[in-house]
Amino acid sequence: MTLPAPDKIHTAVVTGGARGFGAEAVRALHRAGFRVVISDIDPEPAAALASELDLSGETAVTATLDVARPDDFQAVLDKCLERWGSVEVLVNNAARTAVQGVLEIDPADFNAVLATNAGGTFAGSQIFGRHFKARGYGRIVNLASLAGQNGGTATGAHYAASKGAILTLTKIFARDLAPFGVTCNAIAPGPMDTPMVRSVLGDNLEQAIANIPVGRLGDPQFVAELVVLLAGPKAAFVNGACWDVNGGIYMR
Repeated sequence: MTLPAPDKIHTAVVTGGARGFGAEAVRALHRAGFRVVISDIDPEPAAALASELDLSGETAVTATLDVARPDDFQAVLDKCLERWGSVEVLVNNAARTAVQGVLEIDPADFNAVLATNAGGTFAGSQIFGRHFKARGYGRIVNLASLAGQNGGTATGAHYAASKGAILTLTKIFARDLAPFGVTCNAIAPGPMDTPMVRSVLGDNLEQAIANIPVGRLGDPQFVAELVVLLAGPKAAFVNGACWDVNGGIYMR
């Protein structure tokens, strides 16, 4: 078992890290001292974010990744191993979202969303999990959603089902990798104050906020700080958990 040295810079790979919440998570990890690999299907915004964080390219780099292609995960891992010798953290954030009535969803679209969201989380956790197991250390943080817990109210059934699958995968990888110094946890945010959420809610924004017990949208920076917390060495006793951040919409 090879534990990372206390003073070693940990490397975190964030999928879908170029925009939206993924970029918030990247910034938070980098601010906390992690080396970040901004993996995304779109290289241009990823490169812009890497330059914003570190022009030298030492602590913020990019990697082109389509989470629907398992080989891409292996290529990103190989790239990291060639440059730094190890990776300590995987944040499975990339996802497709769609708002559509359950009776209108084409089965092909349903399968495509599941393949990207749940399939991407599975492939990433499996490929990086093998590396973490061999090293005796690793942190996997999965972005689930309130929609995966309550069936979704402002999202499509395909999105909600994929996020529910991610919650189950979190428990499976947590159980199987725990004996090897690897933890796997999920975060399930409710509606966060992001341009995407405001766009999806549109004219229903005011009513949506009224239906949240705390009377406000969630803070994406706080959720990003949760990612940092779960990605750190001190999170060794947190495993297989889902951290709910939903303003009291869903309580259990």
